[in-house]
Amino acid sequence: MTRGQRAAQIWAVLSVSARQRQVLSYDLLAKATGVPRAGLGQLLEPIQSYCILKKLPALTSLVVSEKTGLPGEGFIAASDVPREQAIVFAHEWLGGPVPTDEDLEAAAKALPSNGRSLQDLLQARAG
Repeated sequence: MTRGQRAAQIWAVLSVSARQRQVLSYDLLAKATGVPRAGLGQLLEPIQSYCILKKLPALTSLVVSEKTGLPGEGFIAASDVPREQAIVFAHEWLGGPVPTDEDLEAAAKALPSNGRSLQDLLQARAG
């Protein structure tokens, strides 16, 4: 599977989680998708980039560490994670358009977001 295809698979899992108002640990997401935990960051990046570009709530805020209850270092889409999770829960993910694997891959190429500050990212994009 390509990165875009895996990201699309994860999008579906996170959309259902949002509908159920559930956060997922990295370990649980790894088990649900068959992706090693260490590889999840690179697969969450296209989703994060897509959400930023499309001005959607940060769907990846639902993936958290079991120890801290917060997303990992690569998550930059929101500073107030609990507030963002509430916004994600309120959004209608299952009724709206679903990005294709190509859409997600293109978003990651257009806006590589993993580990960069959102402010720096948007400034670089504007400039």
